[in-house]
Amino acid sequence: MTNFDLHLLDYLAFFGYFIVLSFIGFWYGRGKKEDAADYFLAGKSLPWYVVGSSYIAANISTEHFIGLIGAAVIYGICVATGEWSTVIAFTFLIWLFIPYLLTSKVLTAPEFLEKRFNRHMRLIFAMVSILANVFAFMGPVIYGGSLILTEFFGMNAILACVLIGTTTGGWVIWGGLKSAAFMDVLTILIMIIGGLSVTYLGLLHLGGGNGLLVGFRQMIDTNLGQLAWSQVWIEEQVPNILKGAEKGSKYDRLSVIQPLNHYSNPWTHWVFSFFYIGLWYTVINQTMVQKIFAAKDMYHARAGMVLASFYKLLLPIIVVFPGLIYFAMRPDFLASNDWQFMSDEANKTYIVMINTLVPTVMKGILLAALFGAIQSTVSAVLNSTSTMLTVDIYQEYFQQDRTPQHYIRYGRRIGLIILIISILFAIILATVTQVNLFILIQALYTFIAPPFSAVFLLGVLWKRVNGLDAVTTVIAAFLMAGFLKFLEFGPLAASNSDLAGLIKPFANQALITWCFAMIICTLSALISPAPPDPLSEDLTFSIKKGTLWEGLGGRWYNSIFFWWSLSILLLVIIIFWFSVGYS
Repeated sequence: MTNFDLHLLDYLAFFGYFIVLSFIGFWYGRGKKEDAADYFLAGKSLPWYVVGSSYIAANISTEHFIGLIGAAVIYGICVATGEWSTVIAFTFLIWLFIPYLLTSKVLTAPEFLEKRFNRHMRLIFAMVSILANVFAFMGPVIYGGSLILTEFFGMNAILACVLIGTTTGGWVIWGGLKSAAFMDVLTILIMIIGGLSVTYLGLLHLGGGNGLLVGFRQMIDTNLGQLAWSQVWIEEQVPNILKGAEKGSKYDRLSVIQPLNHYSNPWTHWVFSFFYIGLWYTVINQTMVQKIFAAKDMYHARAGMVLASFYKLLLPIIVVFPGLIYFAMRPDFLASNDWQFMSDEANKTYIVMINTLVPTVMKGILLAALFGAIQSTVSAVLNSTSTMLTVDIYQEYFQQDRTPQHYIRYGRRIGLIILIISILFAIILATVTQVNLFILIQALYTFIAPPFSAVFLLGVLWKRVNGLDAVTTVIAAFLMAGFLKFLEFGPLAASNSDLAGLIKPFANQALITWCFAMIICTLSALISPAPPDPLSEDLTFSIKKGTLWEGLGGRWYNSIFFWWSLSILLLVIIIFWFSVGYS
């Protein structure tokens, strides 16, 4: 247990942040909500800097500060590829999908899928999304937050989960998306400033008084295995990282290109992850695209996602490098031969680094950054979940002709119920399991996303895909995903064969499921009759679509193309450096 000695100034910084945050939530949430769009979509009034900041703030949470940093301790730089490769997903969103989402004039992603396919597809996607929000988003995020309270203050795990959950969802239940989105602007600034300070102080610590560059070189050398102890650790733990490998096999902790049998990040994951996760997460995941639906217009939606691209390029310096630094600091738990214990202890990396490296006042700010990350994600997920339950299920199937105020009241109540369920799941994670938070969430993503990503991609590109094709594909793909999980934990559980090395990594399972879904959807579309009614051009791709070329800015300083091109150039440089530079 790490007991923190917090100064009065730390408490002032911490609570001062929440006072300012609460004022922002109150200010932008005040006023009567006249219709559902006012409450669930901020009246479609968000400017570009709020769209981008809120999108990333909803994305960054304890999965990153707790889980991703912990994963970097264990696996190295390759876990950063999920952040960097998202820029590719944002590219498709900026240039292709935003026009379809905004011109369809819907409140939710499930509603878009109903327009393109059928009512059954809307219901299936809404139900799966709601389950994902509880078990892959809010529950793990609240659990990660509870680790902070148990480590900082020695609090009971159950009480910590309850406290985290109840103190992070309040403003969005009261004020809707507008409160949450403008709060996210402050949250993202605090997270970036606080996160960069930990990386900076960590490198200074490794430098031993000789400066930042010496500390950086020490981090690189240790992670390359050029110190005797780190080389021994890497050689001993390779079988846990590369499925089917033997002890002593080569493993490069500073390469983004990893073999197919890498448990968390085979090269296929970041090369193809857009297709089997990115489409679902960035384009049709209601939690994220709700910000795009709420943008002022096409330009602000696109510019917001360009800003989000630059945030994603910066993020690994904040939520991956500290893990590499901590590995070089030789934490005691790495001496254990218990892989599960090491993975669990790695979750505490960021907390221990704050206690070890950060001076007074900055500790309070970093605590605020961590809680802000939790608050922004819980707020976004609560808002999107209550939106889907209200618009896609309650209004669609039970109460179709009630007043806007009735639906807003229902959305608030259902948000509270979802929050309680998420807290209960977080308690289970905190008291029963020992799992790396990042790995848990990524494994859930790779199970949920591939069927919907395949159907959405083919549905947008090919008019012949109908509702029956979509529903058949989703059901068949989930059966395939379940079969692969059965192989992983059943017949192949104790195997070190090449087949086991291929199937056990969850990223490979996702790619297999996605390819299977693409084949099933294509065959079904060829066999079944084409949709009887012509589809609107707003629902399928056409190079002639006028809105594809709207909202691109005029001059260089507000040009979508210029700033997007710069983000792509930086991505290429980064990937080249961490695939060739240290090899």
